[in-house]
Amino acid sequence: MKSFVLAVAFAILAAVSVAMVLNKIQEPSSVAFTTSGARVGDPGNNLIGPS
Repeated sequence: MKSFVLAVAFAILAAVSVAMVLNKIQEPSSVAFTTSGARVGDPGNNLIGPS
């Protein structure tokens, strides 16, 4: 039982830490996919919605 509780606690800790790291790394699609060949305008004027 002790190892199960330890595994659940580790899974929660890992999920929270990965979520925090991804929030810092990820960027909106209006920024990530803006190149000379892509027409991504203001997020309020296309399909990705408001920022």
